[in-house]
Amino acid sequence: MVSPFTLATLPVTPWKNGAGETREIVRVTGANTPFLWRASIATLQSDGPFSRFDGIDRVIVLLEGAPFWLRGENMEHWLEPGVPWAFAGEWPLASEGIIGPGMDFNIMTQRHRASAQVVIATAPQRPDAEGVAYVLNGVWRMAGADHHAGSGIWWQKETPGELVPLTADAALILTTITRHSNIGI
Repeated sequence: MVSPFTLATLPVTPWKNGAGETREIVRVTGANTPFLWRASIATLQSDGPFSRFDGIDRVIVLLEGAPFWLRGENMEHWLEPGVPWAFAGEWPLASEGIIGPGMDFNIMTQRHRASAQVVIATAPQRPDAEGVAYVLNGVWRMAGADHHAGSGIWWQKETPGELVPLTADAALILTTITRHSNIGI
């Protein structure tokens, strides 16, 4: 199954901690868990704690807005636009230095059952049988259709074929999901 989406049509839901909102792209369910993997785009408005997700690995990419700090006990990371950063969902993190509205892309996976590889692509790609592609800039040909910035596709149990940039400025977030077992299919 290959499903197209646009940011403008994704449903909006409040964050787990109540301090913001998320637009969920896809939630793939797993046995006895809320999800096996999940992709979303969150709106950033002010500093505050990140929701805690035990047993979940996360990757975040700042899409819009100024860079800011993610800080927690004995760690800090400067989050810059277009640079994926992976972290454990249990880490008690808070954002610091948000100076205006922004957005970020998030991918979350059940740690022992799936993992996500996230890259920023500017050249043709042929992804595996599960993942998400979100256009950052330009135009991409994906799954037989042209996709512009703010749109993309997600797929499961089949490959979407080749993802091809059609403009010189084309860039996308490509997330490939690897399952560690047959649990949750």
